[in-house]
Amino acid sequence: MAVVLDDLPPLMWHAELGRSLPDVWVGEHRRGAQLHDLSSAVTTWVTRYGQRAWFRQLDFEVDRATEDAVLRTIARMDGTPFPSTVGLMGRWVGSKKLVRTLRRSGRTDEAVALETAYCAEIVAMTYQAMELLPGDRQPSWYDPGRFWSGDSLSLQRGATLGGEIRVKLDDPTTEDVGA
Repeated sequence: MAVVLDDLPPLMWHAELGRSLPDVWVGEHRRGAQLHDLSSAVTTWVTRYGQRAWFRQLDFEVDRATEDAVLRTIARMDGTPFPSTVGLMGRWVGSKKLVRTLRRSGRTDEAVALETAYCAEIVAMTYQAMELLPGDRQPSWYDPGRFWSGDSLSLQRGATLGGEIRVKLDDPTTEDVGA
């Protein structure tokens, strides 16, 4: 998730397995939920890991209260470890079962205290704090595919997400030679 506020450089709020870049929130290299320089993060993904980068533009007028909600989420979640592969799958499957159980019982207000978090959870929690996603679903319900344009993610407050746009680097030594 890109975080672009005032006179700060564009930043990326996400959960990472590695320790490639320093977390700009605390200035340390570490794993898990962190805030990176957006340009450095994308360049690292493409050149070091051979990944492709895509973005979807959020169409929503962000006010001061929404910015504050983003920053509070970052302050609360920064440094939360990325789960193991087994833990990641177990929690995602478990969350789906929990949501079904809560719905059957009529209870959808259960809160989650996460000890670990993956990227889609980080985005979901941030969007929930921004009041763009309903709070009646656990953040782990939002797998990465929910944020893909092929899925029908309904945002609140009139917000929408555009289609995917591939990020291309200007570096001719990479596969993504771009505009």
